[in-house]
Amino acid sequence: QVQLVESGGGLVQAGGSLRLSCAASGRTVSGYAMGWFRQAPGMEREFVATISWSGGSTDYAASVKGRFTISRDNAKNTVYLQMNSLKPEDTAVYYCAADSDPVRLRLPYRESQYAYWGQGTQVTVSS
Repeated sequence: QVQLVESGGGLVQAGGSLRLSCAASGRTVSGYAMGWFRQAPGMEREFVATISWSGGSTDYAASVKGRFTISRDNAKNTVYLQMNSLKPEDTAVYYCAADSDPVRLRLPYRESQYAYWGQGTQVTVSS
């Protein structure tokens, strides 16, 4: 069993930056891809970013590409999401998730490919 706890959310002005962290406990997630998703009020949860188990491969939603950076520190069992040039439309609850398949050949993009989820952290960007 894996427990994921996000932190680092908050209120920031448009153009500002935040760094989210996702700490895993229970067992190591170093062998699994990890992802970040977000859910805005009244909207479905959407994919934001994903990273391979080694950190060597990453991918992003088109809406955040060039502004957000996903990274991981396997020694600390932690995944990060650096968010720069934030926009009001980035306002959402951000969730981290751990892949369900340790031998998946491609990066996971769908919610159904993730087995463990954190409780979420609120990010609010004011205009």
